[in-house]
Amino acid sequence: MKKIIIYTMLSALVLSSGCKKYLDQAPDQRTKLNTPGKVSELLVTAYPKANLFLLSEAMSDNPIDNSTAGGVNQMNIGGYFWKDPESISQDSPTYYWGSCYEAIAAANQALEACNNAANPQEYNSQRGEALVARAYAHFMLVSYYAKAYNPATSGTDPGIPYVTAPEKVVLQQYDRKTVAYVYEQIEKDLKEGLPLIKDNYAVPAYHFTKKAAQAFAARFYLNKRDYKSVIDAANLAFPSNNFAGNVRPWISYANLDITEQQKQFTSATNPGNLLLGETITNMVPSAYYGSRYSFSQVKLNSVTAPVGVDFTALKKYSTSSTFYFVNKFYRHFVYSSINATTGLNYSMVPFLTTEELLMNRAEAYVMNEDYASALADMNALISQRVLNYQEAANGLTNAKIMAFYVSKTTDVKEAYLNAVLDIKRAEFVHEGIRWMDIKRLNLPVTHNDQDGTIRTLAANDPRRLLQLPAEVTLSGIQLNPR
Repeated sequence: MKKIIIYTMLSALVLSSGCKKYLDQAPDQRTKLNTPGKVSELLVTAYPKANLFLLSEAMSDNPIDNSTAGGVNQMNIGGYFWKDPESISQDSPTYYWGSCYEAIAAANQALEACNNAANPQEYNSQRGEALVARAYAHFMLVSYYAKAYNPATSGTDPGIPYVTAPEKVVLQQYDRKTVAYVYEQIEKDLKEGLPLIKDNYAVPAYHFTKKAAQAFAARFYLNKRDYKSVIDAANLAFPSNNFAGNVRPWISYANLDITEQQKQFTSATNPGNLLLGETITNMVPSAYYGSRYSFSQVKLNSVTAPVGVDFTALKKYSTSSTFYFVNKFYRHFVYSSINATTGLNYSMVPFLTTEELLMNRAEAYVMNEDYASALADMNALISQRVLNYQEAANGLTNAKIMAFYVSKTTDVKEAYLNAVLDIKRAEFVHEGIRWMDIKRLNLPVTHNDQDGTIRTLAANDPRRLLQLPAEVTLSGIQLNPR
């Protein structure tokens, strides 16, 4: 039963008399959150059970019009044309919005239990995880459904509701406030929660460990343009600077079949997976890798050209010699009941990774004009992506960067930024990171159709903001302009 209008896509369910009766009844006493262990069990649900990888990839500048592909997926096609999807099921903006607020609801319930405990100090670990999880879900929402953070405009740009307490009524009214306000609340939760995080989980990759929390902090501060804090967070996550030994080891997958490659990529023991999430998604080979609007090998080659080599360790696992379909995600199909013939696709997906943390630090170094450190970070990743890597032959250098980007810019900072972004573009294909960079940096996007049509998404185009579910207007929330 979903009782919170902002947490659900189905307002009719919230408004039903049956739900009202449900709210009037006292909860089962066995569900009382009266021990740290019970609160920890609740926090398993404080992470979004959805992702927007399909839509994000299609909206970005990664895909081309591959009219020969047979796969048809509404998120892929709608995203490519920057149209609001009609579907409200998995992989849609409506579904993701609801999933994030359900995660926030769980975090708030956990925090209430921690605050009301007779011995609150015994709940510090749970409190820390709940605060960081709440901050993460709100950050993802403001990143997708609002404008990118900009010190000059975020004080007036509409944000998203920052919910800090469990709902007690059916039709709670909310205010979007501003992007600046949302960022203030995220940072407040982060600063309070980070010192409380403990690495005492049976399966650390499914929770906000110290490393994962710092990786999220680095992503947040990169968006806030606080580059010193990005570097500090990365250094706290890996104080020995051993990033190269803790990325996803693609080179080691050479002798694995497709299924095992997928399982290894999203394994909880994979050192690059700092935070994994179980998501309901149709991001499976039949609907995703075979989609019409796909990342081509030609584009990949042009992206990785500045390093002077192909990202062979990644391309080796592509299922096509023409288009870039890397076996990153394993599908687990769950039937709706024992005798059912229908069900849902589940995939474990990386929410935060060592690679992103490393590249975020590289970008922060670039913005601080510490180009030697930025080069070292980029080469740390390249060394794990090139078969038979040799630093003299394969390492990225200042000369390579300036020579490759000379047609775009002669500015050193801009050239280095392009290098970081292009490496990320290849590394995180299918993972939605490219769209987040496009949003964050207000990069224009161009899609070229095979019939010659050119489509452009300008930096100020309102379609860059995903549309909120129509039902939230019942809680006093305004939709994004169209």
